[in-house]
Amino acid sequence: MICPNCGFDNLPGESECRRCMGDLTALDRPAPSDRIESSLMKDTVSQLKPRPPAVVPLGSSVAQAVQVLLDQEVGAVLIVDHDGRLVGIFSERDLLLKVAGSDRPLTELRVEDYMTPKPQTVSPDDCLAFALHKMDVGGYRHLPVVKDGKPIAVLSVRDLIRHMTRMVNP
Repeated sequence: MICPNCGFDNLPGESECRRCMGDLTALDRPAPSDRIESSLMKDTVSQLKPRPPAVVPLGSSVAQAVQVLLDQEVGAVLIVDHDGRLVGIFSERDLLLKVAGSDRPLTELRVEDYMTPKPQTVSPDDCLAFALHKMDVGGYRHLPVVKDGKPIAVLSVRDLIRHMTRMVNP
């Protein structure tokens, strides 16, 4: 990879020039090949206008969390502490894999015992490709959108699919 600053021929994949220490990372980025790839690389999470988060406070019962899932017709509820900071996420998957089959009533089960603590998050300014990559690698269908440690939205796989299909069929 030829350095645009000094002309030195660096090895492919180098992040900085061996001669002048100039930044080469921009030269190694893939170029989008179509409208969808361009959007994924350039558009931000906030541009999708993800839905506000369904939230329950730490200390809530699983029954309360399930009721919020049902009432708001969402697949995941965010768990926040007394300052409103994100501490966990409780999803339909958690309900099926961790709670189902319990002999105790859901009103006696604390959501923090079944939630996923310290979930992966994105910021409103992150690009869509970054969010999609996190979802793919982690196997997540919901990703909290956080600003200053507090949840402001939830990005879902459905949001991303809807965005991409609208680009194909405007």
